[in-house]
Amino acid sequence: MTNWSVKGAYMEACNCEATCPCVVLSPPTEGKCTVVLGWHIEDGHHGSTRLDDLSVAMLAHVDGNMKDGNWKVALYLDERATEQQSKALAGIFSGAEGGHLAALAPLIGQVLGARPARIEFEGRGKHWKLFVEGLGSAEIEGITGQNDGPVQISGHPLAPVPGVPVNVARSEHLRLSDYGLTCEVSNKNGFYTRFEYQA
Repeated sequence: MTNWSVKGAYMEACNCEATCPCVVLSPPTEGKCTVVLGWHIEDGHHGSTRLDDLSVAMLAHVDGNMKDGNWKVALYLDERATEQQSKALAGIFSGAEGGHLAALAPLIGQVLGARPARIEFEGRGKHWKLFVEGLGSAEIEGITGQNDGPVQISGHPLAPVPGVPVNVARSEHLRLSDYGLTCEVSNKNGFYTRFEYQA
């Protein structure tokens, strides 16, 4: 495999109540979970191919407990990427190129598709936004905890970003519709944090 490394900002939003029970291997709040995950790469490479300032998103859905697998997933790759960059992003974020996301691959039961899309990713303080053309958008606001600090979860067993705490948020909105999956909710769970993957 080609040597690669990516790091930057991560967010997600789903239909579960805050905080999402899936991260501690409990069943989803409503018995099923629909989630959008977004990554914005600030510094990254795949071999000699630079991946800086590119974004990736993933739609995932599962009926039942996420730990039991059978996820349906779709991948969205930054439309600004060159052919070589797009190929690298697909390999990294599908888990095909190894790294942490490869550990989640056995949970996937069906790949719905992978395609380029316009992706807008913005994270400022406690306010985070993600837009994916052809899929939808999410906007989340971090929950204020003790001493006006963030509410965080660390060490959770089901973690797209291992080794770092996630900041807990609630959605101002989550609107998704693609591949026959739809979700439109507000005031539900969101997470945001930093990420770093490599192989």
